[in-house]
Amino acid sequence: MDLDRPLKAAPPMIDPFGRAVTYLRVSVTDRCDFRCVYCMSEHMNFLPKPELLTLEELDRVCSAFIHKGVRKLRLTGGEPLVRRDVMTLIKSLGRHLDIGALDELTLTTNGSQLARHAADLHAAGIRRINVSLDTLKPDLFAEITRWGRLPQVLDGIAAAKRAGLKIKINTVALKGVNEAEIPALIEWAHGEGHDITLIETMPMGDIDGDRTDQYLPLSAVRRTLATRWTLDEMHFRTGGPARYVRVKETGGRLGFITPLTHNFCESCNRVRLTCTGTLYMCLGQDDAADLRAAVRAGASDDRLSAAIDEAISRKPKGHDFIIDRDHNRPAVARHMSLTGG
Repeated sequence: MDLDRPLKAAPPMIDPFGRAVTYLRVSVTDRCDFRCVYCMSEHMNFLPKPELLTLEELDRVCSAFIHKGVRKLRLTGGEPLVRRDVMTLIKSLGRHLDIGALDELTLTTNGSQLARHAADLHAAGIRRINVSLDTLKPDLFAEITRWGRLPQVLDGIAAAKRAGLKIKINTVALKGVNEAEIPALIEWAHGEGHDITLIETMPMGDIDGDRTDQYLPLSAVRRTLATRWTLDEMHFRTGGPARYVRVKETGGRLGFITPLTHNFCESCNRVRLTCTGTLYMCLGQDDAADLRAAVRAGASDDRLSAAIDEAISRKPKGHDFIIDRDHNRPAVARHMSLTGG
């Protein structure tokens, strides 16, 4: 199988519920230079290097998915840009854009390394990135991220903008933390020409705290914002789970990702590959397929393709995320940083 030649559009992978799987999210590392309070504990035990797919193995698995009809590929982490030599992988995957086998290669980042890599990301074919940013207050930023510095992230965002990258800000809504700042974040993002998406905290992994103290339903946030601004419904989609409105007064787009208040599973077109080669067919379920074993056992392209098909045949209808006092434990034990943000 020559994965570098121009390809006819591959037939999409169809899950048991008739949904075409055309979007692969890939965690290239579980490591991060932040320790965000809703994502991981402060003292994380990261995976030994031999358990991670090599960059060459990641390239092979991603290329197999592209050959099978994936049209959008997002690299995540942890923080993807802290992985050594990750630009080698990104530049290599860019070849699929050149031959028309891939519509979009994109990235989710905390922004800490953007000033260094923004120009190279654009040169590799990336045109749009997501940057996680939960506050514009330096002290609060340090409190939320534990290890992060806001000026470094803002410098990275500015560098990405200069490089020609379209930026979407991702903001996790945290009750009593950044709740009152959400309108100011929206105004800042739209003033800079960035889209912004609000996200409900997700019950994944032990974070050394109680998520019921963090959880802020976006249904309530939206009602509050609607008393301030005119929120016009949009049919705009980026391929992910966000539902968008146009804020009439700012002219910008505002997205809502609501895994708890509004289950978005009916249109799910995504699967997630971890840095260990584990394929999760659903973010909120534990069923998974071990593609690393197939790759390291020397499986042929046909066998790797068959392993992917078998996994897609088990993709569930949806997740079962719950946050309340009666379910004060993670819905799944693995951290978001392992699964991929």
